[in-house]
Amino acid sequence: MSAMLLIEQVLNGLQYGVMLFLMAAGLTLVFGVMGLINLAHGALFMVGAFACASVAAATGSFWLGLAASLAAAAAAGAIVELTVIRRLYARDHLDQVLATFALILVFSEGTRWLFGSFPLYLDIPPALAGPVTLPGGIDYPLYRLVLIGIGLAIAGGLFWLIGRTRLGIRIRAGEADREMIAALGVDISRLYTIVFALGAALAGLAGALVGALQSVQVGMGEPVLILAFVVIVIGGIGSIKGALVGAILVGLTDTLGRFLLPVLFGAFMPPSQATTVGAALASMLIYILMAGVLVVRPGGLFGRA
Repeated sequence: MSAMLLIEQVLNGLQYGVMLFLMAAGLTLVFGVMGLINLAHGALFMVGAFACASVAAATGSFWLGLAASLAAAAAAGAIVELTVIRRLYARDHLDQVLATFALILVFSEGTRWLFGSFPLYLDIPPALAGPVTLPGGIDYPLYRLVLIGIGLAIAGGLFWLIGRTRLGIRIRAGEADREMIAALGVDISRLYTIVFALGAALAGLAGALVGALQSVQVGMGEPVLILAFVVIVIGGIGSIKGALVGAILVGLTDTLGRFLLPVLFGAFMPPSQATTVGAALASMLIYILMAGVLVVRPGGLFGRA
């Protein structure tokens, strides 16, 4: 195993992690501010991917598709919040789970009705296609490097938004005491719609960016949603910093586990068996990581106990 190959896998894990962060950041904002369990967040990831793929196919521009993914996911999120989610804030978490699970079915069947059952394909823009040579002579795909940069830039923007702006102050106050800020004259309903639309836009952007690396198909958001829940449990519910750290930990753990465990087991068993056993154990690593974090810090790395 060469050092160059290991560095490449570390970069893959970092890229995977920052994409998970875009999903987890919106999810943790919604849960932290509204106290809402939103299982339909993965459907918004899918909406962004399909909006980007369809607009890019119609116009020939990936960048117009990317803008469409943000607009479509934010609009879908705002409509869902106004029509369905708003009625669930005072309800039990079980009601929230059932209602948002129903939304998954609505989005899935609606998308299948609009685009069909066959996957769509989204090409990487020509300006970002091909590899770039990193220090040490490592050839790495430029598009994946750009994804890392976009994810980290959005993380920085969210830290600024939450920590330095009036909207961020209201979001943090709404998380701490929603009745008090409502009494101070803040339109809490409008704030909730903005937060939900922001989280939906981040999920849609993640779907569009990942869509260029894989096929765009119905149901693509649910596996990512599961990992996003793991991320916010590890990082701490309601913490943007926790979402970023947790996402990078999950991305690196999953990617390096799938790369290193087959190599490790290959030292004392046949290659085919080592690959099977290593892949099986690698899929468990992130949940072992989550359990270990919860044993030490039940509230997550940066969450409240």
